[in-house]
Amino acid sequence: MSDGGEQRIAAAFASAGKRAALMPYLMGGFPDLAASRAICEAAAAAGADMLELGIPFSDPLADGPVIHDAATRALAAGATVPGVLGVAAAIAPALPVIVMTYANIVLARGVEHFLEALAAASVAGLIVPDLPFEEAEATASSAAAAGVALVPLVAPTTPDERLARIGARARGFLYVVSVTGTTGERAGRPAALAPLLARAHAHTGVPVALGFGISTPEQASAAADAGADGVIVGSRLVRAAGEDADPVGAVGGLVGEFAAALAC
Repeated sequence: MSDGGEQRIAAAFASAGKRAALMPYLMGGFPDLAASRAICEAAAAAGADMLELGIPFSDPLADGPVIHDAATRALAAGATVPGVLGVAAAIAPALPVIVMTYANIVLARGVEHFLEALAAASVAGLIVPDLPFEEAEATASSAAAAGVALVPLVAPTTPDERLARIGARARGFLYVVSVTGTTGERAGRPAALAPLLARAHAHTGVPVALGFGISTPEQASAAADAGADGVIVGSRLVRAAGEDADPVGAVGGLVGEFAAALAC
C-alpha cells in the first residue's frame, strides 16, 4: 500500500501559508482540454494550494446548473476520462490534484483499473459524491493500494454516529458541505458554520475543508474564520471559465482574490 497522495495533500495543507488552504474546483475539458489545462495552470500560479478537477459526467446529481452545464459542454467538446487525466498529470507537479467524479465513471472502468489510472496520472485524491459510505469499501481499498486518498463528504444533516464512521475512514481531508442542496453560488454567508466545522473536527483526524456555496472572497474568509482548514470554490470559477472572453485571465484573477482573502 502507498500513501503518496495523502502525504502530498497533508504537505499542501501544512505549507499553504494561509488561514485556510485554497482549493479551486475546475471542470476538466471545459471549455476544451487545452483551455482547461491553461486555466488550471493559471489557478496554480495565482495561489491555489490544491486543485479539485472534475471529470465531466452526464448526470452530476450533486452539482448545480453552472457545473452541470460545464460538464455537458465539456462532453460535447470531446472530453474523455483519459483526456482529463492528461490535464491532471500536467498539473500534478505544481500542486496536488483531487479528481471529482461520479460512481458510474469509476464502476464503468472497474474500480481497481480506475484507481490505477489516477495513480499513473499522479492524482493525489478522489471525491465521489454519489458513493455511499456503506458501499465504498472496495473503492477505499483500491484507492489505498494505489496511493490515492479517498475523500468523503458530510453534510449539515449528517448525524454524529455516522459522521464518526465517515470521519474515521476519511483520507486526505474531510469534505464538509456547507448547505443542504447542490453546488452553486449563494448570496450571504451560510449560517452556523463554526458549530458545523467544530463537529466535523471532533470526528476526524484529517483536515476539514468546506465547500458548496462559497463564491466570494468574503465568504471564503468567513469559512476560514469559522475553522475551516481548506476552502473549496467551484461554481464562481467555472462560470468565469465559461462566460469570460479571457477564461485563463479571469479564473487566475479570481483565484488571486480568494488567495488574498485567505492570507494570514
